[in-house]
Amino acid sequence: MTHLTPTSEASPARFGFIVSKAVGGAVTRNLVKRRLRAIAADEIRAGLVGADVVVRAMPGADTATYAQLRADVAAQLGLASSDRVTA
Repeated sequence: MTHLTPTSEASPARFGFIVSKAVGGAVTRNLVKRRLRAIAADEIRAGLVGADVVVRAMPGADTATYAQLRADVAAQLGLASSDRVTA
């Protein structure tokens, strides 16, 4: 689940992550957080600006591959961006 709040277009995107114990133990949660941080870094390098993004890892994120997580985040960012444009 991803929430996006528009900010100044001049500022780079900022990401926050919520990974609860429902995702798994400490080692698993840290793995999911590392993957999400890498995905966020890729999005920022790709030019995402003007947004504060909160990504909440849902149960099942522990079994998702990096590619699956990346696709999920990209899809959610696309949905959030289109919501932002129509709002």
